[in-house]
Amino acid sequence: MSAPTFDEQHGLPPNPYNRHAWITGDPEIGPGTWIGAFAVLDGSGGLRIGAGCDVSSGVHIYTHSSMKRCVSGRAYPTVDRAPVTIGDRVFLGANAVVMMGVTIGDEAVVAAGAVVSKDVAPRTVVAGVPARPIGVVEIDGSEVRVRHTSEAGEGRA
Repeated sequence: MSAPTFDEQHGLPPNPYNRHAWITGDPEIGPGTWIGAFAVLDGSGGLRIGAGCDVSSGVHIYTHSSMKRCVSGRAYPTVDRAPVTIGDRVFLGANAVVMMGVTIGDEAVVAAGAVVSKDVAPRTVVAGVPARPIGVVEIDGSEVRVRHTSEAGEGRA
């Protein structure tokens, strides 16, 4: 008997993006999108990731929640689901978490470790737990700048 292959050993379903990532359901993933190792992409509630995105290592994207079912002792019998939509050319930093029902606009940046529980406007930089706008992405041809905004509301959020 031959030794088990790597894919047989780790038990993750095969996917065309990264053999160390766990991708469930049937997500729509745009061309040129890169997915890092140890990412969890839950497509069970509907997931669309646009073209040219970077989904860094350890990112988790959830389209379901069993919280109500769990805390009710299963009296609430449903696993809630809501789709996640991620625009084109979005950067998701290492270990960021995107919760169900969230939409992230084109060319947005989610900082490492952020927990995104609300929609993110295009070209907005968010960070923290929960994620909050901290800056804007400015693109002028090949020049890309991140302009940090103050808590006082400078810039757009």
